[in-house]
Amino acid sequence: MPAKACSAGGESAKVPLACREALRMEARTSSSTFFRSTNTYAELRDFLRDLPKAADAAVIADILAECATPGDTLVVGVTGSVAAGKTTFCAAIANQLRSTMRVKIASTDGFLLTNAKLAERGLIMRKGYPETYDDTLLAGALQRVRWGPVSIPGYSHTTYDRAPELDRTINRPDILLVEGLGLSPTGKPRAPSALLDLLIYIDAAEVDLEAWFLRRFMTFWREAEHNPASFYARFRAMSEPDAEAFARQVWAGVNLPNLREHIAPARLHADMVIRKSSDHAMRLSMPAFRGDA
Repeated sequence: MPAKACSAGGESAKVPLACREALRMEARTSSSTFFRSTNTYAELRDFLRDLPKAADAAVIADILAECATPGDTLVVGVTGSVAAGKTTFCAAIANQLRSTMRVKIASTDGFLLTNAKLAERGLIMRKGYPETYDDTLLAGALQRVRWGPVSIPGYSHTTYDRAPELDRTINRPDILLVEGLGLSPTGKPRAPSALLDLLIYIDAAEVDLEAWFLRRFMTFWREAEHNPASFYARFRAMSEPDAEAFARQVWAGVNLPNLREHIAPARLHADMVIRKSSDHAMRLSMPAFRGDA
């Protein structure tokens, strides 16, 4: 019998023992069709069906832990819209596993072209689109992290640009969470997405994503009043209503088209889809096993 998922009292779900090998194999293969005709798949399917509507970080962390193989690095991509909560999600997963596994987080932000290069190429208003990333650098890092130390370029969320002083080295963690944009499958064998063991997509309604983006923009705008080095200081000459109107324009003209054209298609290829409601409650599905999204 499969283990039960979280109870009403908040007890964490545990992955059924019989499902663990299937999870590990799924993390190492491009297709899970082998498991669709097995008892193990049926048990995992039943377990996932029993998951609570509000799956928490403990449930997802437990699944990732079962996918990991001792002595190897499980590379997990976490993508979704701007303001979907990718960074917060990864921090919660890492916190759940910190006592038992070495989990590191790397942001794809550090693999963006510098602002100077983007401006030179006329791409500054397309920042975050596929062509604004150094795919070769990112793919190289994802390849090497399994075998030894790898340098992760730093990125400043104060200046919104590459920051060499924030570069750091990651050395073969048990799990590497790679969060950000630039991870959507392209079909190219050397693309960063092809080097992931698992892909998690954080989904939410567009109206909620817009609200979260506006809230974040205005928070940074207010904080920039006392921080002239902030990227948002350039918008302080605007009144608050004008700043919010500008943020809405950025969402509608930059972020929303990027979401629809380049980010959302990754949902169809994701191993896990985390659906967030307006209050940030999460619901988990695993399309590779359940056939739902």
